[in-house]
Parts: sequence; C-alpha cells; structure tokens
Amino acid sequence: MSDKTAEQRVLDGQAWADFCDALKDAGKLLDSPKAPQDAFNRAEGYRYLTRMLRAGLESFMESDGADFPVLRCPVHETIKMGADNPDNYYQSASINPDYDYRITGKRGTVDYLGFGTVINRYSTGGGMKTDGFLDSRDMDIGEDGSLDIIVSQREQPGNWLRMGPETNAINVRQTFQDRRNEARAEITLQRIGAEQARPSPLTPAQLDKALQGVTQFLRNTTGLFEGWAEGFLATTNEVAPADQAFCQAIGGDPNIYYFHSAWALAQDEALVIEAADIPECQTWNFVLQNWWMESLDYRYHNVHFNKHTAQYEPDGGVRIVVAHQRPPQANWVETAGHHNGTLCWRWIGAQRHPPVSARVVKFAELSGIDL
Repeated sequence: MSDKTAEQRVLDGQAWADFCDALKDAGKLLDSPKAPQDAFNRAEGYRYLTRMLRAGLESFMESDGADFPVLRCPVHETIKMGADNPDNYYQSASINPDYDYRITGKRGTVDYLGFGTVINRYSTGGGMKTDGFLDSRDMDIGEDGSLDIIVSQREQPGNWLRMGPETNAINVRQTFQDRRNEARAEITLQRIGAEQARPSPLTPAQLDKALQGVTQFLRNTTGLFEGWAEGFLATTNEVAPADQAFCQAIGGDPNIYYFHSAWALAQDEALVIEAADIPECQTWNFVLQNWWMESLDYRYHNVHFNKHTAQYEPDGGVRIVVAHQRPPQANWVETAGHHNGTLCWRWIGAQRHPPVSARVVKFAELSGIDL
C-alpha cells in the first residue's frame, strides 16, 4: 500500500472502520464448535480477546520496531496467552537480521535465564520457530553479575546469540523458583550503531499498517490456541505428553519438555496428579489454565506449583490435588471458580521426561485415606 493510499484511508476514516470491523469479526472465536458455550467461559473468552488486543496494540502500535527495539513484558498477570507460566517473567522485542544488537545488564539471581532468537509468525497464523538459543548457564558472566551478549548472524567472540536470515524477534524467559527471594535480570537491548539515533514521528502509513497488524495478530493467534485447546479434549483429565515438535514450532523453550491436556471436574470431584519419578532438572512446573489456555488468576489463587514450592512425598515423588475446595492433602491447586479448562506440566532442563499420572476421584474420598 502506498503512503498516499494510507494517508487517504486515515483521512476518510476507512483505516479505523476496517479495524473496528475486524475486531467485531474476531468475536466469532467464541462460537468455535468445541468451545464451552456457558456464560462464565464466554465472559472469560471476551476478556481474553481484550487482553490479546492490548498485546497486539503494544506490539504493533506502540513498539518502535527493529530499528529501536525495547525488551518489554508482553505476557503477565493480565495479558496471558498459549499456556503462560506464572513462574516466568517474559520479555520480547522485534529485531532485524540485517542489523547487529547488544544485550547488556545484570544477571540477577533468577533461577533460569534463557535468550532465544525466533521467526515469529503468530500474526499470520504460522507459529514461532527458534533460530538461536543461549542459556545463561553457558555464558561468561562477570563477577559482579554483568552480562554482555552480541546478537547477530555472523558468529562473534564471547556471548553470541545467533540470528538467521529470517529472524524477526528475540524472546527472553526468566523462570523463578522462589519469586520472593530471587531477583530478575535487569537487561536492555540496543541496535549497534544506533546509540544516538531517535525514532521518527508516526506516519499515516505506519498507523494503517499497525492497525491491520493488530487485528491479524488477534485473529490468528487466538485461533491457533483455541484449536490447540480443542485438541486436548481427547486427553481430558490426563497429563499427556504434547507434540514436542509442535511446541517448538509455536515458540516453546528448547530446554522444556511439555505435557498438555484438558481438565473437567464436577463440584464433588478432584483431580489427583502424581509424579512418582522426579528427574534431575533445573525445575519442574504445573499450571492450571482456563479453556483459552490462560493461567488462572495466580494473583489471588494458588494455581501452580514448582520444584521449590511443592511439598514432597517420603519416597521423593510429588502429588498435586486439583479441587474446588481445600483437600486434606498438601499441594492444593485451586480451580478459582472454574469447572473445566486446560493444564500444563513442564520438565525444565531435564535429560529424562518421566510420565505423570492423573485420576479423578470423589472429593469425599480424599479424607482419611492414603492415596
């Protein structure tokens, strides 16, 4: 689209009208054949769309793009997507493989810190492919915690994060085991050679392109994850190994082995999840999610456990109980008013990936018996 055409679309309001029409059309997601049709889940679905709209606006409208990238937190307490992990602090930025970049800052004490360059095609429904990956455990870090990483296509001495010819974004995952006592890494990203440059003012063409990008992202990303949730129905109330190649194709961390399933519990039922064999690993993580693959509200409810926060059985295994009310056992995951949704288990940094079992019992059976 020419700059002149975009200018006319902004002047006559067509750019905004198309944006509003596309938003209305995005609401059809909630009518997907297998999506829950009760008022509770539909209300969360509409909220989910507003959250994804905010994510799209931050990414396409407010970002200054690959010329002046800023590592921002796109997924957090009130913007969630694709089985987000409450133990994570996520960061991302747009980059251009024709440029070189530098990441600098302090390592902090967060348990896990990973950097990935990716081909992000969420906005076109194509998922996300990792091009390069760098684990902080394999980096040279100063005695004071300082770090310096070069991001480029050409190999560099020291800490080098590889880009491919199609790389368009960088993702950072910081994974906590103990959020109260661990400090996250404080890092910045800058294009090399642009230290003194400044972004140009917004143009009509940029506005029109951004509005179209937002709605394309909203439609395709929510459709991708809703379809994924429908696929989990075949393993409802199990903890089933996911298709690991697919997980990586949509942006999964190469250090993580994923389990994904659906869950559904009547008011008098509980889901007992048992990992009898805990492998040597950096950490593990379990999260309860709604139908839209959003973690439940961990600000006010206990909806996840990890290697640090769980209580263990005498034999070293771990048992988690998902229930609508507090059970007599430890490791209670609250349903937070939900009766169905999706769930995720992660082995992080493990060489082995043992199975995790699950079974539905009556809540009354949890009292006075040894499971």
